[in-house]
Amino acid sequence: MNKPGILRVIPSEEYLLPGHAACPGCPIGIGLRYVLKALEGKAILIVPACCTSIVAGPFPKTSFKVPVLHIAFAAAAATASGISEALEIRGEKDVNVVVWAGDGGTVDIGIQALSGAAERGNNIIYICYDNEAYMNTGIQRSGATPYGAWTTTTVTGKKEHKKDLPSIVYAHKVPYVATASVGYPVDLFHKVRKARKIKGFKYIHLHAPCPVGWRFPTEKTVEIAKLAVDTGLWILYEVDHGKFRLTGPSSKLIDPRKRKPIEEYLKLQGRFARIGKDEIEELKKFIEEEWATIKQLMK
Repeated sequence: MNKPGILRVIPSEEYLLPGHAACPGCPIGIGLRYVLKALEGKAILIVPACCTSIVAGPFPKTSFKVPVLHIAFAAAAATASGISEALEIRGEKDVNVVVWAGDGGTVDIGIQALSGAAERGNNIIYICYDNEAYMNTGIQRSGATPYGAWTTTTVTGKKEHKKDLPSIVYAHKVPYVATASVGYPVDLFHKVRKARKIKGFKYIHLHAPCPVGWRFPTEKTVEIAKLAVDTGLWILYEVDHGKFRLTGPSSKLIDPRKRKPIEEYLKLQGRFARIGKDEIEELKKFIEEEWATIKQLMK
């Protein structure tokens, strides 16, 4: 019998095992499951301090069916660089060295080591699962927290727009940069598959809605992830050796008339409960500016 839809693309082997310690509705389980499937389990994970440190389970047991090195907040990319160099010296070419880090450990605390690894061109895949705040330590704002969002350190709403890390990484002239979403796992799967075949530093920025920090019901993780893309707020793309390409639903959203209203995305999240009309207009302006930049890249 032929397998339907997604099952024809995604392998059945599981590398994220039952019994992990993620919260209900957590995007980590969704994203990491597809990442490890795309790598066929041939990976060493480097995980800096983040929610995934808890999700893996208490030592000496783990829910991950691959080797994992838990490391200090700032050191993930540096550690991955060393492991990658060691594997090359040993002649082991069939192992993917993967950093799996939150936005705090990527756009803020870990950016120096990330920049160094990107500049050196170390042969690693760096994946930032972006839940837009420091969720594991109490929902404090990060550089990836969006404008207008509540956190425990921005109780009246963040006043700055989120940091554009994919563009910062691309400025290092690395061979592959992409964005992805847990709402569109096949797009994520294909991008990881592509990244594993490219030598050098590869970066994937994965949008990962958090029910706890974003204040929405646990069953709405995928719905909200899709809305972020469908409203044009989160744009799916890849830059493969300098060639820019929109992917997934984003490839059809250059025309703003095809995007869903941003209000549909905001109203489902308690972190935007106090956002006003002026803030909504600012977000709409931000979205149009982002798409104007995209249009320039596509020329």
